[in-house]
Amino acid sequence: MDQELDTTVKVLLQKAGESNTFIREDVDKALRAMVNNVTPARAVVSLINGGQSHLHIAVRRCTAQHLSDVLEFMEPERILSATKDMAERLLPAAAKFAQDSSQETRYYGRKMLFFMMCHPNFEKMLEKYVPSKDLPYIKDSVRNLQQKGLGDIPLDTPSAKGRRSHTGSVGNTRSSSVSRDAFNLAEREVTEVREVTRKSVPRNSLESAEYLKVITGLLNAKDFRDRINGIKQLLSDTENNQDLVVGNIVKIFDAFKSRLHDSNSKVNLVALETMHKMIPLLRDHLSPIINMLIPAIVDNNLNSKNPGIYAAATNVVQALSQHVDNYLLLQPFCTKAQFLNGKAKQDMTEKLADIVMELYQRKPHATEQKVLVVLWHLLGNMTNSGSLPGAGGNIRTATAKLSKALFAQMGQNLLSQAASQPPHIKKSLEELLDMTILNEL
Repeated sequence: MDQELDTTVKVLLQKAGESNTFIREDVDKALRAMVNNVTPARAVVSLINGGQSHLHIAVRRCTAQHLSDVLEFMEPERILSATKDMAERLLPAAAKFAQDSSQETRYYGRKMLFFMMCHPNFEKMLEKYVPSKDLPYIKDSVRNLQQKGLGDIPLDTPSAKGRRSHTGSVGNTRSSSVSRDAFNLAEREVTEVREVTRKSVPRNSLESAEYLKVITGLLNAKDFRDRINGIKQLLSDTENNQDLVVGNIVKIFDAFKSRLHDSNSKVNLVALETMHKMIPLLRDHLSPIINMLIPAIVDNNLNSKNPGIYAAATNVVQALSQHVDNYLLLQPFCTKAQFLNGKAKQDMTEKLADIVMELYQRKPHATEQKVLVVLWHLLGNMTNSGSLPGAGGNIRTATAKLSKALFAQMGQNLLSQAASQPPHIKKSLEELLDMTILNEL
């Protein structure tokens, strides 16, 4: 198949510009099957070759979306420290997509940069592989991502001449895409069940489409009371008709996630409390949407001055840790612990320490690879008083907890790896480990 893969993907991507919704959905399904049955590296090459420079805006958007989904499940270390060919292809592609004329394509380009920027050599690799004419803009984009996070995906506005079908094509492609589930067995099983149901009872697809229209309409309503009703309806459906929710989970939560940081505090609080109740019901069915959920849950809420909202967000984060595979939470928690400010940074660092204790024995290499980047960042930037420049709050206690968790799992290997860092990082680590031991005595 590898010999024909580039040609097949190129033809499929060209069809992403079709106005026929069914064709676009079939294209999306075929591309998901492709990434499920070839290596991520092979998928990356075929997608870049097939659509990066295509003249059609919808083709570029489709390419960027599927490429970002593949990257989401690749280790940054594998992308930037493995073969030269991978970094040489991905970084220029991400930079090009981040400057595209389409808002959605730019979002997916920034999303790729966001996944890779936690790597310690990221800036050096940018300078090496991104064209010099693009570098200033890309560096500005990365700084913005570090300060504000990725944010929500924007939707391209259709023109006045009836291009709604084309812009809608990528909207539908984006919404219908669950490329992440290609890497998750449980999600594939859910998809197979949905396919069987659809064949046996054809009207279910119409019912599902109508339900989706109603629930997203309520969740996106202008009146805050309608939005609250939509949230309550979603909880009821999750309790009583879970298959319907799971079958449309990406599209539903694409609308619901904005309610988790709604400008109306009543809606915000109801959404967080509802999310807390839904997590034990949905559990690992949440895997395709974890990366859109966590920023919506923590970015603003863990720094909220409203004690009710802060407490509700804390409960949601705790429920995720209890009911969702912690390996799915590792990268997004690392990202938040590294780039958030204030109380949110402290809380996510402490929660990351809990994940280390639970996950390390099962995934030692991945845990070290991702969490040590955060620890070196904290130790390298923390002042003697325990604060971080511009971050607000004292991070010493949280950093000590993370250091202790890693030391409990890695032992002397942690100190050995710290020896390769600048001297002040190793010194700070030793001081924190002594501090935690003394505090226990």
